[in-house]
Amino acid sequence: MSLATAAPVKVLIVDDSAIVRKILTEELSKDPGIEVVGTAPDPYIARDKIIALNPDVLTLDVEMPRMDGVTFLQKLMPSRPMPVIVLSSLTPKGGKTAMAAIDAGAFDVMCKPGGSFSVGDACIELKQKVKAASKVKMAPVKKQPSKPAQVHNYSAMVETTHKIFAIGASTGGVQALTAVLQTMPANVPGTVIVQHMPAHFTTSFAQRLNDMCQPMVKEAQDGDTITPGKILLAPGGFHMMVKRSGANYYVSIQDGPKVCRQKPSVDVLFKSVARYVGANAVGAILTGMGNDGAEGLLEMRNAGASTIGQDEKSCVVYGMPKEAANIGACEHVVSLDNVAKEMLKLA
Repeated sequence: MSLATAAPVKVLIVDDSAIVRKILTEELSKDPGIEVVGTAPDPYIARDKIIALNPDVLTLDVEMPRMDGVTFLQKLMPSRPMPVIVLSSLTPKGGKTAMAAIDAGAFDVMCKPGGSFSVGDACIELKQKVKAASKVKMAPVKKQPSKPAQVHNYSAMVETTHKIFAIGASTGGVQALTAVLQTMPANVPGTVIVQHMPAHFTTSFAQRLNDMCQPMVKEAQDGDTITPGKILLAPGGFHMMVKRSGANYYVSIQDGPKVCRQKPSVDVLFKSVARYVGANAVGAILTGMGNDGAEGLLEMRNAGASTIGQDEKSCVVYGMPKEAANIGACEHVVSLDNVAKEMLKLA
């Protein structure tokens, strides 16, 4: 008796560039687990093809004539929620547009092929994201408040300890980190974060978080100190490590090869925290594809740090937390809603 094979993921490509449509179609079609059922040069044609072809996943350009991708998402998601992977240019404007697309309900964003991101690398990543997106049931988009309504003051905890929070995330991490950080108090222990994102995307994401959260959030620069009330986001395209000078902690931003196919890498951050912070750290690994961060979180736990993994039910993609849990790196496994509370309790 033969085993039934899973049906390929049906993808509709929406991009005004005929060259990009051709490249994406050819590259995605090389994977037997993906079927490109159609392409569209603009959202108006895409709308009709979504109805006719019923794709599982949409890839969407954001800079298009007639209607831009963000506006299309805002119209699409309330009536036909589906996983959409947005392709944006690697520019400051592209970063802001990417954040707007996430707000409008995009599953994930990534750089368009070309420039500093080769077609081969981009398409390998896109195939992974398409397969992950196909397994997600999209929920209606909820409007995020600009600031958290109520956040408890943990001043006693901050004044009597010198804890550092370290967080790693990937696919689904934009929404997860927003949810976690919005419930952190203004005087949260110094926090360092790696979210898998290209350059410029992290700049816009840090600005967005700073507008939405009580603590100060900024894209990290080399030499930035880690102090209560400050959250540092690793810049896209660079690794971030925690270092120590006397009683003071700071970050070192460095170039270098990718680790776990990522730059910035969660493993690089977590291993530096294990080495220089040890038992004074609390680490959390959130939703994401792959295994980046698992070994680093285990090193943190072995160094005496408290460690947390997001549970499967609340993850967009249960990859990184699963790998960490499988090797015993997670001391605690909690839902996304309880990550901030658990971190503050452990601190």
